[in-house]
Amino acid sequence: MADPPIFSSFCTSIVVLAIKEGETLVSQGRKFKLGFFSAGSSKNSFPGIWFVVSPETVVWVTNRNNPLIDSNGTLEMSNAGELVLLNQSKSVIWSTNSTKVLGNPVAQLLDCGNLMLRESNNLGSVDYSWQRFDHPSNTLLVGMTAGWNVRTGLEHHLTSWRSTDDPSPGDYTYRYKIDRLPQLEIVRKDSVKVYRAGPWDGVEFGGLFMEGNTIINPIFVYNTTDACFAFETLKDDSTAKVILSPDGFTQCHLLKSGSTEWYLMYSLPHDPCDTYGQCGKNGVCRINQSPRCLCLQGFTPKSQEERDVPNSTYGCRRRIPLNCSRRDFMKLSQVKLPDLVDFQLFKNLSHEECKIECLKNCSCTGYANSDLRGAGCLMWFGDLIDIKEIDMDSIRSPSKKLVTIIVASAISGLLLVGMVLGIIWKRRMKRRGELNTFLLHHVIKFRIDLFFLTLCGTDDVDLPLYDFATIAIATNHLSQTNKLGASGFGSAYKVISYKSINSNNNRRGKLNTINSPRRNIRHFYASRGSQ
Repeated sequence: MADPPIFSSFCTSIVVLAIKEGETLVSQGRKFKLGFFSAGSSKNSFPGIWFVVSPETVVWVTNRNNPLIDSNGTLEMSNAGELVLLNQSKSVIWSTNSTKVLGNPVAQLLDCGNLMLRESNNLGSVDYSWQRFDHPSNTLLVGMTAGWNVRTGLEHHLTSWRSTDDPSPGDYTYRYKIDRLPQLEIVRKDSVKVYRAGPWDGVEFGGLFMEGNTIINPIFVYNTTDACFAFETLKDDSTAKVILSPDGFTQCHLLKSGSTEWYLMYSLPHDPCDTYGQCGKNGVCRINQSPRCLCLQGFTPKSQEERDVPNSTYGCRRRIPLNCSRRDFMKLSQVKLPDLVDFQLFKNLSHEECKIECLKNCSCTGYANSDLRGAGCLMWFGDLIDIKEIDMDSIRSPSKKLVTIIVASAISGLLLVGMVLGIIWKRRMKRRGELNTFLLHHVIKFRIDLFFLTLCGTDDVDLPLYDFATIAIATNHLSQTNKLGASGFGSAYKVISYKSINSNNNRRGKLNTINSPRRNIRHFYASRGSQ
């Protein structure tokens, strides 16, 4: 007969058969607590996880749609190996419902804020039957992702609280949407978009504003195994969170060691032009100019009354209908591309071929490169929505130093090659298994950002590649305690279990891009009809 399921904090001998109101489970480093809470003035009770130093900062809630109306709830492990929530009458009102059966399961609360169901005799493994990071509520922490696991089809998205006193699902969702090309969106419950960044241009998301800093590094991944957003902190004395507020803002907050005050790093939408469709159809939003909204060339405000409104959201219409035999294009630089509403994507067409294809179709209203790194063509049809001028003054992009930057990047590339060759040589000089370090190198270049993954301690000369979920778990979700150090190449992390991550190498996928402030500009060409 198998031992009864238990709760266990990571790497400790604490054993708890059940958690009731007033009881908590604390992670090993005393960073997070699991227990019951009530939000604000509400009397309803919810199981959740919160920061020890900031108890009001709840990062996860279980039964958001079915709160406990009394203080008689119990969170426990069932005999079937599931984490379940029982009400006063001992009825199950929430369960993990994992599909994988464990022989002797335990629930671990980790210092990264994750709660995982694992085998009790294999706590250091990357294997698990369920983890709360796969079921976020309104908060993203270091090691979590918002987006898609392409292999499993699992989506991670944030859903706002209804209010500061009510953790039930609110009116807004922050998601990583994929419709042939990824875009980041905040959507209201009635499916109305309130914010959009994108589309993905092979390097980053167009129009995404994140002030450059040396504390938080955003990570954007788009490949055959993962399409997601994540972030890491670069300072040992800081932690961060990204939340979706009840009023629909995605906000990044920073907490420094020894403090209980969260500092707001950025908030999206960032400015009035970030509001979706601020200037209506066929209009361009210009944040630092008056009037803010301007019609594209060849278009005019829809009515005379709207001409007198300096920031009209009603949009614009063509002065004269398109003449397919006489067409011209207007070049727009430093703009966020229109929303992907009615469009076509051709991944193998060059820029000139894209223009020719657009000219062949009388309904084509604009075109642009889909990928700054090479071939790719986007064509729009119908009205153009949510175009915004990008404020280059707010982005750290010293174009006057372009030649110097390119040379420095080339030297960095040679240093990286030398370092990798040195690692291979050192591995062969050591006995097998002596080196058990996972190096996560962030090689930031100004022309293109690459995500390098290197594993030491195998006999293969080829460097194996892993998906983001495997990397996150193997490095304890990019935990500062697993961080070996940082340099110009980026951060290096220690693996929890080399054998476990090596056995999971069937999930191969290359993480190929990290976001940094925009360096390359993609041009958009809008059809202005006959001239």
